[in-house]
Parts: sequence; C-alpha cells; structure tokens
Amino acid sequence: MSHFHAVAWIDHHEAHVLHFTPDEAERTVVHAHGRERQVHHRKGTAGAGKAPEDRDYFKRVAASLADAQEVLVCGPALAKQEFLKYLEKHAAGLAKRIVGVENADHPTDGQLLAHARRWFVAADRMRTQPGTRQG
Repeated sequence: MSHFHAVAWIDHHEAHVLHFTPDEAERTVVHAHGRERQVHHRKGTAGAGKAPEDRDYFKRVAASLADAQEVLVCGPALAKQEFLKYLEKHAAGLAKRIVGVENADHPTDGQLLAHARRWFVAADRMRTQPGTRQG
C-alpha cells in the first residue's frame, strides 16, 4: 500500500517506517545485520574508533520509503544524519523528499505516528498560509 506521507525513526540497530494517512497506517521494521555499532577506542591504536556505516541497512531502509512523497526522519544521535548522507549519495531522489529531520529518543510506534501526523498537519498548514510561496 502506498501513502503520501511517511515517518522513519532510525538508529544503528533498527528503523521503524510508518506510511500513513489520517485514518490508517502501515508499519515496517528494518533491522541492521546484528553488527555491534559501539566501537571501543583505546589509546595508541589505529583507527578513529567508529564503525563504518551499514550501507546495506541504509539501502533497505531507503527501499521501505521509496513510495512516500514526503518523509519525516527522526531518531537519536548520529544515525539519522548518517542515513541522510547515505541518501544524498546513493538515493538523491528520495533525499529530496525528506521534508523534516527531528531528534527523538525511542518513541513507541503509536507515539511516532501521532507525532508525525501532527507534524505534517502543521507543515501542510504552513505551506498554504497566505503570503507563503508554493512550489
């Protein structure tokens, strides 16, 4: 099923993707491949102490968002930013459809959906205000 709006909450372990209308929602959960993201850095060792991005995981999250026309991306810390950089490099068409990015710790799917519905209502209202430019 395809919906105009979607919200993706993403961290380094899993992504919750919700495609929705005012009355219904479709949920997909995409899991990373169990790779542990925490890298302990010891003084005097080579490397930056940061695990490389999981391109396959980001590719699967992007695929789950492919049909959405407007996407809100939420999540804690750096995962959402790394995902956006991945999109800019590997899925530019989808990157252009990202209309908002917000910090969010670990909401339930119900909380995430309620927040996204409120967010898009406000965003849609802003786009139709007198004196604002459209398209």
